[in-house]
Amino acid sequence: MGKGTVIAALRERMPELELSVSATTRPPRSGERDGVDYHFIDDDEFDRRVRADDFLEHATYAGHRYGTLRSEVERRVAAGAPVVLEIEVQGARQVHREMPEALLVFVAPPSLESLRERLKARGTDDPAQVRDRLGTAARELEAQHEFDRRIVNDRLEDAVAKLEAAVREVLRTQ
Repeated sequence: MGKGTVIAALRERMPELELSVSATTRPPRSGERDGVDYHFIDDDEFDRRVRADDFLEHATYAGHRYGTLRSEVERRVAAGAPVVLEIEVQGARQVHREMPEALLVFVAPPSLESLRERLKARGTDDPAQVRDRLGTAARELEAQHEFDRRIVNDRLEDAVAKLEAAVREVLRTQ
């Protein structure tokens, strides 16, 4: 159970939250749909959008590029909807610079070994990709102090409850 699982469970509890659909250069996994799970674009289109400043944040993760389209966030915020971004540390730093009022939550695995097992069980990455993801995760764990909250994703119900409490607290003060 990764960040996506925690966010999906949070959105079940808080349906008013909207999830921004990220753009990526990676190919779709089985069952993923363009415009629903991700906006699947090629490297040239990604480069064009970077030059046009279309991204609120963008980063390279596990050999692929990911980005949050400004238009995805601005449209929802203008409509008064709270927006959730499922992003990595590189992107969170950029969002913090652009939107210092954003709540940054670091969802941490219970351990790198548990993350390794989850990635292997997921079966979507080859062994080299699993190694790369684990290396990135180890580096990202060093940045968790940069976030407003840290939630250990050891038991889904506990992680979701802590995330929900943090989000509701922020929404009450806005």
